[in-house]
Amino acid sequence: MANVITYKDKQLGIGDTIAVDYKIKEGEKERIQVFEGILIKIRGSEDATRMITVRKISKIGLGVERILPLNSPFISNIKVVKTSNFSKAKLYFIRGLSQHKMKLKLYHSK
Repeated sequence: MANVITYKDKQLGIGDTIAVDYKIKEGEKERIQVFEGILIKIRGSEDATRMITVRKISKIGLGVERILPLNSPFISNIKVVKTSNFSKAKLYFIRGLSQHKMKLKLYHSK
């Protein structure tokens, strides 16, 4: 798989479902919010400039994408929930698919 990066000894690949623990500051307090979705794009050639785009479907059925720089101090942890064996470099085509069709395309083994 050509589109695989390493983040803190974890292999992240295009099409994987990942959970990103993101620190949010609210006033004086700080809490961690989990953003779980599918990794659709990896951008940047060096570790200092590397960014990922994660897409999830919200509870009301709306697609939400978040662009996260990997060297951000607000990312506390990234966990791989489900791996995919998809071979494309960018998964822009999943923007037009339903949740069921998207799961069939990404995780169905042939």
